[in-house]
This record gives sequence, structure tokens and C-alpha cells, in this order.
Amino acid sequence: MQEIKCPRCGELFQIDEAGYAEIVRQVRDAEFQQELSRREQEFDLRRENDLRLARAEQEKVRTEAVAVKEAEIARQKQEVTALQAKLAAGETEKQLAIREAVSAKEQELAERATEITRLRGQLQSKETERQLSEKSLQEQYEARLRMKDEQIEYYKDFKARQSTKMIGESLEQHCLNQFNSLRMTAFPRAYFEKDNDAASGSKGDFIFRECAEDGTEFISIMFEMKNEADETRTKHKNEDFFKELDKDRREKGCEYAVLVSMLEGDNEYYNAGIVDVSYRYPKMYVIRPQFFIPMITLLRNAALNSLQYQQELQVVRNQQLDILHFEENMNAFKAGFARNYELASRKFGDAIAEIDKSIAQLQKVKEALTSSERNLRLANDKAQDLSIKKLTKNSPSLKTMFDEARQQSAESEE
Repeated sequence: MQEIKCPRCGELFQIDEAGYAEIVRQVRDAEFQQELSRREQEFDLRRENDLRLARAEQEKVRTEAVAVKEAEIARQKQEVTALQAKLAAGETEKQLAIREAVSAKEQELAERATEITRLRGQLQSKETERQLSEKSLQEQYEARLRMKDEQIEYYKDFKARQSTKMIGESLEQHCLNQFNSLRMTAFPRAYFEKDNDAASGSKGDFIFRECAEDGTEFISIMFEMKNEADETRTKHKNEDFFKELDKDRREKGCEYAVLVSMLEGDNEYYNAGIVDVSYRYPKMYVIRPQFFIPMITLLRNAALNSLQYQQELQVVRNQQLDILHFEENMNAFKAGFARNYELASRKFGDAIAEIDKSIAQLQKVKEALTSSERNLRLANDKAQDLSIKKLTKNSPSLKTMFDEARQQSAESEE
């Protein structure tokens, strides 16, 4: 049973469960309907407000969009007007540009015509220069050819008028005269003398050496001069002298070996100029007498290019020598220092041993003094502990005498 209070009169009454449930259902349905109605009204009101606000916002946006579009249309109209004005002005400029382009093209064509005329003149001038150059080269070649022929004829005539011995000596003298004529101007610091050292059993004819200002030798050449008359029975070849010349070069410490030869006069291989035979022996050349000075000049100029490296190499060698001397001095110092250290170490060992002996002796003295000190301390303790009572312990007569003396002393003090 459930009790329910009347909201009007306040009277209590009881109802069963079924009646209570029915009342609750009626009340709940009524409240739900009321709440639902209220919510529907609120929703309708909110929807009307939202619709009104949305319409107002749409109207505002539409108004702004219309204003922007009208402004855009006005701007485009202004641009169209400006473009129309520019188009009208551009047509005038176009006509002016066409006229200027035509004028510039005509001027360019005129300039090209002038340039073509100038180039034709230059081409004609170049052709004239080429012809003159070819003619000059032809004349130089013919002059050199005539000079070569004259030299050949000269040497043939020279050989025909000399004996076999005189031919060889005259070739050496010829080369010496050629060098001496240029010695002071082209080779002021050069050495060029006959090789008179036959200690090894053979010698060359001339040795050429040249040094830089600092004394560094940068080139050395062993020369051998060979010649023979045309009527000599046994004809020598240049290669017959290569081995001996290479031996002389190595024994005299020369870098290059040069055979100045008039042998095999009809051999075009040796008549062509400077012949490099280093494929047989290192740094060896065969030349005709007319190439004697040019050969020295070529080898000398090539050596001058490497002079800086030779000087740097010499500096490095000197530095290595200084380092070697330094190491030798350092090793000598280390050896002397080690010997002195060993002697000093032995002396220190002897001194330390003597000190150890002295320390042991002093330790014995210390122990003796310590023992004496202990005995003296015991004696002092015994002396401090000595009293008249102990001295007169076994002497009653002395005790009586000391007692009487102590009493008299006390009475006299009173």
C-alpha cells in the first residue's frame, strides 16, 4: 500500500500498487506532454530567429557582393577605356617603330657593305703578305741550302788538303776557335779545356763544364772530335767510338757525351743534323762540326731550366749533411754523457755506500747514547726517590741523630 497526500487539502489516503502506478503514469504522461509542447514552442521560436538572422546575413552578403561586382564592372570599364586609348596610341607607336626598324636595317646593310669592302681589302692584303712570306721562306731555304752546300764543299776541300793527323787536329782547333770566339759573351762562367787526364788509359778531346753564380755545376759535356781523309784505306764508322766515349764520360764525371764527327760523310742519317744515340749509350749525341755551338747552347739551355731544381736538391743535400753532422755530434754527446753518467753513477754508489756505513756507525752511537740516557734516567729516578727515612732504615743511631737535628731546627725557627 502507498500513502498519498492530497496537494489541496493535505489529507492522507492509501492506494494499492496498481492504483499508484496508474496515477504515476498519468502524471508522467501529462508532464511529458507539457514538456514536449514547451520544447516544440522553444524550437519553433529558435528556428524563426535563426531563419530571420540567416535571411538578414544573406541579404547583407548579397548586398556586399552586388557592391563588389558593381565596383569590378566599373573598374573593367575603366580598363577597357584605357586599353582603347593605349591601342590608339600603340598604333601610332607601331608605325613609328616600323619606320625606325626599316631605317636601322638600311643603316645596318650599309655598314655591312662597308665591312665587306674592308674585309676584302684585308683579305687581299693578307694574300699579298702570304705571298711575300712564302717568297721570303723560299729565299731563306735556298740561302741555307747554298750555305750547306758551301760548307760541304769547304770541308771536302779542307779534308783534301790535310793529312790524316792534321785533319783530326784541325777539327779540334776549329771547334776550340769557335768556342773561344763566343766564350766571354755567351759562356763567361764556362770551362772548356782539353782533357789531359789519361790516368785511366784513355781520354776525350775536350770537357765543357758550367756553374751557376753560387758555384752549382748544372751541365758537363765530354767532347770527342773525329775525322779522316777521303783517301784513307780503313774507313771508320761513328759507332766505333761510342763505347770509348761513354767510358770517358763516366770516368770524368760528365753528364753528356758528344761526338763531333766528319766520318761517314755520305751517310744522310748523320748529315741530317743532331743525332741522338742514347738508345745505345745514355745521353750521347753525334753532330757535324757546324752544329758544335748550337749543341752546347741547346744542352745548356735545357740544363738552365733544371738549375733551380738542382740548387734546391743541393740545399736538401746540405741539409741532410747538416742533419748527419748533427746526429754524429748528438751521438758523440750521448756516448760521452753515458760514460760520464756511468762514472758519476759509480761515484754516487760508492758515496752512498760510505753514507750507509756512516749511518750504521751513527746508529750504533745513537743506540749507545740512548742506553746511557736510559741508565742516567734510572739513576736520577733513584736519586729523586732517595730519602732520609730510607737511608736510616737500618741505622737507628743515624735516625736518632736526624730526628734530633730536625727538632733543633724547628725550635730555632720558633
